[in-house]
Amino acid sequence: MPTETIDSLCQRARHALSQGKIEQARQHYLQALGLKSDSPDVHYGLATVCFLMNDLESAAYHFKEVTRMDPLRPGAHINLGAVFNRLEQYDEAITALRRGIQLDPSRAEGYYNLGLVYRNTGQPHLAVQAYVEATRVNPRMVDAHYNLANLYLDMGRHNLAVTHYKKVLELRPNWDKALEGLAQAQDALAGPPEEPPKAAAPAAGKQAAPDPNRLVDPYVHGSLLTTLHQATIESENTGRVFLHLLEHEIETAIKDLSASLLGTIGAGSLNQSVQRFEGAIKKLRAAQRELQNHIDRVHTSAKSCSSPESGLEGGCSGGAAL
Repeated sequence: MPTETIDSLCQRARHALSQGKIEQARQHYLQALGLKSDSPDVHYGLATVCFLMNDLESAAYHFKEVTRMDPLRPGAHINLGAVFNRLEQYDEAITALRRGIQLDPSRAEGYYNLGLVYRNTGQPHLAVQAYVEATRVNPRMVDAHYNLANLYLDMGRHNLAVTHYKKVLELRPNWDKALEGLAQAQDALAGPPEEPPKAAAPAAGKQAAPDPNRLVDPYVHGSLLTTLHQATIESENTGRVFLHLLEHEIETAIKDLSASLLGTIGAGSLNQSVQRFEGAIKKLRAAQRELQNHIDRVHTSAKSCSSPESGLEGGCSGGAAL
């Protein structure tokens, strides 16, 4: 029998998995791991198999290995977040999912899983925002529309609940759960309207507190939150650059300059040390300006949006919101 290779073992594992032979697939992946323990593809396959076997601890371990060896693979971070959610390790789940979304904002499953985490942690408004973005990225994602409809129903936002239940039924006709939810939402709309409570007028010179129940839907003025989401990602990246400059280039330049002034390094190095220090300071100022630009973008978006129907201080017509 010819000697097995990693590729042949992985191929056999995938074939076994396609036939529902999960344990056999796991054995093939373990053999491949024995041949090359630092293969992110093998760890990814093994993590998937462990997840299907409900061995969540092992799945988390192998997905973490993938993110360690191949940190730019968005699917590994998103799947790791999904596993952490199942393990009720919610902080870790949010961190992993946000990283996956940052690496690839076009993956609807990242937002969908983030919505699951927020709902599990009792943060329905954040869950709505995540599901909204999932349906924007993938308008045919049935589960995202269904979960969003359920949240809107729970919140008493029956018009929006009806919209999303109908979308679910377009994609999955005659689904009993969606039909039941739609009937509940329509019954609630048909009932006598409740008189909204009158809000107390704010004291002179004081701004009224924001209403936490005001939300954004993909079909209503969502571009502000899209801008906020993108600015958050860009600010996080710039912040990392800023921190790297402080911890490495600035600190190193200061040490070199100090050593030069004290004469502890070769003669004639003072000018070079000064130049390195000035170069590091220029980079730091550039990063600071970039970070300020992201903040200004958020302020500009907020000021330019004036529609009270958006559910925020202002609203813009356009894209969906996270």
